[in-house]
Amino acid sequence: MSRIGKIPVKIPEGVTVEITDHSLAVSGPLGTLSQIFRPEVKLVSQGDKILVEQVSNSKLARSLHGLTRTLISNMILGVISGWDKELELFGVGYRARTEGSRLILSLGFSHPVEIIPPPGIKIEVSENKIKVSGIDKALVGQVAAEIRNLRQPDPYKGKGIRYSGESIKLKTGKKTVGIGVGK
Repeated sequence: MSRIGKIPVKIPEGVTVEITDHSLAVSGPLGTLSQIFRPEVKLVSQGDKILVEQVSNSKLARSLHGLTRTLISNMILGVISGWDKELELFGVGYRARTEGSRLILSLGFSHPVEIIPPPGIKIEVSENKIKVSGIDKALVGQVAAEIRNLRQPDPYKGKGIRYSGESIKLKTGKKTVGIGVGK
């Protein structure tokens, strides 16, 4: 049995939770999230807590036990305070700006790259930083990863888009061994 899965998820004030069969809907001050869970786990509401129980003792049910509890916890935290990821642009001429909800990036290509965020995602730009925020943790991470993949950090100079606080181990370039022909 999962140690994380055993811990009940506390429902704070201002958050409403609705459990139907294998789906869960969480509403809070920032919005509403809903998710369908696998039938190997059962959701039980006990007052101001949600318990996640395994239906069987199979390997799949055991692995989904802690995952389901963590997903529910992330949903509740998302509708209360939201999630955000910050990205940084490194490189000469790399710029970002917003037009409405769209993000427009100049990344050294022959054309600007335009990103239209999915509903529920907000993108803010300040200097060389891009902040992706929303209530769904998985969607925020997915959009941030898609932005980062447009120009991943270069292993030699470190230019590109990286997460805030991410350290890139730079490689050394080719070095001359010696002077002369044939060496």
